[in-house]
Amino acid sequence: QVRLVESGGGTVEPGGSLQLTCVATGRISGVGVMGWYRQTPGEQRELVAEITRDMTTNYAGSVKGRFNISRDNAKTTTWLRMTSLKPEDSGTYYCSSRPIWVPRGREEYWGQGTQVTVSS
Repeated sequence: QVRLVESGGGTVEPGGSLQLTCVATGRISGVGVMGWYRQTPGEQRELVAEITRDMTTNYAGSVKGRFNISRDNAKTTTWLRMTSLKPEDSGTYYCSSRPIWVPRGREEYWGQGTQVTVSS
């Protein structure tokens, strides 16, 4: 089976930093796009950042300049480095993957989620 496992969430004060990690396990190959989505109670899951195999990136406007997504294709691992965190960044963060020809949001695999809380 294929699994995406996230880690690195926690509670930080405004202005702090966190790094989330997503490791893909199982017989996974040809992953075109890996991404990070955020969801809060009662709201839809929204894209935070995504990255292709050739390292092209896309970020939500609210996190540009503060978050950085990266990946290592050989290790099938993706990271999300978050800095200058704000309370509105709080939520459950989910790792995802999909083939490059699949529309954004129609992810093939999802992780179980990791909680991020930004509060003083």
